[in-house]
Amino acid sequence: MTLSYYPEFLTATILNWQHLFTNDRFKQIVTDSLQNLSQEKKCKVFAFVIMPNHIHMMWKIEDDFQRKEVQGSLLRYTEHQFKKHLQSNEPLLLQKYYVNDADRSYQFWEREPMVKECRKDKFFMQKINYIHNNPCQSKWKLASLPEDYYWSSAAFYESGSRDFPWLSHYLER
Repeated sequence: MTLSYYPEFLTATILNWQHLFTNDRFKQIVTDSLQNLSQEKKCKVFAFVIMPNHIHMMWKIEDDFQRKEVQGSLLRYTEHQFKKHLQSNEPLLLQKYYVNDADRSYQFWEREPMVKECRKDKFFMQKINYIHNNPCQSKWKLASLPEDYYWSSAAFYESGSRDFPWLSHYLER
């Protein structure tokens, strides 16, 4: 029996809504992880945005992979890289993520990211528009136009930008 998923809208938030992603190095770690998962053919990423304290993305986990495995790879890899970078470069900031839980000493992501299956085209497109417009919200003011915010897939759709060559067009779902 083949395991298959619908495209999914995922939101993962940094622990206690801290603004870890003000440093581009941490954003790069997220995009590197998405690139690796895409190249390993574990998922297709149709849209993403990295905000100061959370990420949104639209992706589809490829057939026969478990969501828990692919999503876990993304979150574990990024946590490991965040910790490694902070240990070497900003040890005081690392202390903000100290949790001393039974299964870990440091935690960067809130547990249980929000995942919503996108079974209908209207909902799928609504979420992509939400992702791309997020940096332009008055709360954030990260860009005037969605395609002006680098850490997003908006320019991929607006101008064909290949800054993130691992992105898949939403028509490829």
